[in-house]
Amino acid sequence: MFLMHWPLLQRWSFSPGAREGFNGSFRSYNATLTPEQTLLQIVKEVKQDGADNLVMDDEIAKIRQEFNAAKQSFLKIPEALKEMPKMNPEGIYVNKNLRLDNIQVYGFDYDYTLAHYSSNLQSLIYDLAKEHMVNEFRYPEVCISFKYDPNFPIRGLYYDKQKGCLLKLDFFGSIEPDGCYFGRRKLSRKEIAEIYGTRHIGRDQARGLVGLMDFFCFTEACLIADIVQYFVDAKLEFDASYIYEDVNRAIQHVHRRGLVHRGILSDPNRYLVKNGQVLQFVKMLREKGKKLFLLTNSPYYFVDGGMRFMLEDSTGYTDSWRELFDVVIAQANKPDFYTSDHPFRCYDTEKDTLAFTKVDAFIPNKIYYHGCLKSFLQITKWNGPEVIYFGDHLFSDLRGPSKAGWRTAAIIHELEAKFHIIQELLGKLHATVANSQRTEACQLLLAELNEERQKARRMMKKMFNKSFGATFLTDTGQESAFAYHIHRYADVYTSKAENFLLYPPEAWLHVPFDIKIMPHHVKVSRCLNLSTGPLKLVQKSIVGSSPTILD
Repeated sequence: MFLMHWPLLQRWSFSPGAREGFNGSFRSYNATLTPEQTLLQIVKEVKQDGADNLVMDDEIAKIRQEFNAAKQSFLKIPEALKEMPKMNPEGIYVNKNLRLDNIQVYGFDYDYTLAHYSSNLQSLIYDLAKEHMVNEFRYPEVCISFKYDPNFPIRGLYYDKQKGCLLKLDFFGSIEPDGCYFGRRKLSRKEIAEIYGTRHIGRDQARGLVGLMDFFCFTEACLIADIVQYFVDAKLEFDASYIYEDVNRAIQHVHRRGLVHRGILSDPNRYLVKNGQVLQFVKMLREKGKKLFLLTNSPYYFVDGGMRFMLEDSTGYTDSWRELFDVVIAQANKPDFYTSDHPFRCYDTEKDTLAFTKVDAFIPNKIYYHGCLKSFLQITKWNGPEVIYFGDHLFSDLRGPSKAGWRTAAIIHELEAKFHIIQELLGKLHATVANSQRTEACQLLLAELNEERQKARRMMKKMFNKSFGATFLTDTGQESAFAYHIHRYADVYTSKAENFLLYPPEAWLHVPFDIKIMPHHVKVSRCLNLSTGPLKLVQKSIVGSSPTILD
């Protein structure tokens, strides 16, 4: 009997050595045991391995059944989504609990916060910037023929000034595999690995990245990519950092010299969107006894022209828009405003001059230029959590106030939803079997799940942006770096400031108890009732209330 089973015994080892067993584990047996005793122990464990394999096969079969049911349920998703309440685009989404009854002071940026612009604005900035680069920086004349592509960029990208790549990063600072472009060409995973070595951006590499975070960044990202692509196609050598510096300088020039401002005011119907709800919101705050201030980098004449145009058709509005605000500060030079010691200057709107007298009080209906946060707090005595500031730029508008203790509200137009059925099934399969235990049936199921996941990723990407996908999410389901910065610097976020009209001024805004990271994400329950009955989707409602089950 011992000789009959000797080949079997050879698959194990005796102490002190060890060899790999049937299921990939390593076993050893005491050399003091007789061969017969060792054989009995082996037979016992083989039986146990067989039982374990049966359990594993049963688990794989269950996942296969769940996957098949899921594929059938996917056919119902389009109809189910039609019946499902969409993520509320007018909702207020909460990162940190906020009691509005404690807020006594409301501050606002102007561009993309009080003022809303049409899509034509990006083309205007793009055209003015490229003309400046050709005329002043002597870029090739062919650049004049470039056209702004609204379908290429998204908000929250990074530009690598050393390597010339546009990157979409996830929440943890890793490059999205399908979100790395050199010029207008998407790089493959192999090319990303050759350039960066790893998808994760280390601290040293991060120093060469610049974030493109506000609504004017669409023009910047598109123009950078177009110029890089031109140099690549023309086989001309170039320094990637020079291109960024030149594009950035050109865009800054057309803003600071007033070219964009004059272009908008010359044809406000083309670029500005009239919005009576802004006036309604501001007037409501005044009636509730709140203090209001406007803090913008734009010059006064531009803000005045825009506010007059946007509010000219408002019923019963006869007073100056300036009377709605306790303090109006223009050309504030944010983000330096929050850290500098620049003095305030009183601006004469008639003579277009700055006064030389010291500003130690803010006089109603007067306009002030420059200044700094330190002086602002000393003059107004508005401190800490009684102040909330609304802005669209996470760094220029909100990082400074957040660090100063103000509450912050980010204006984010790109609010999106997601679901991850296949991702969870894949995770369940990986948890069920180890690499060394994957049978042919398991490998087949794994391949089918991966293929289905790739289809879902491509479909989700097409829903948002063909080049970079969703603003808040990577194609792998991770929250993006842009989402990280919102989570870090914005107490609440919403698509426009006047959405606060939909909530009582005394409302308590709470963080939802069951969010993953971003409160606006639509949640799809893991228990989706995939195998039997109608498809059920679970939508997380805003401000911390319970999810709603939808049959």
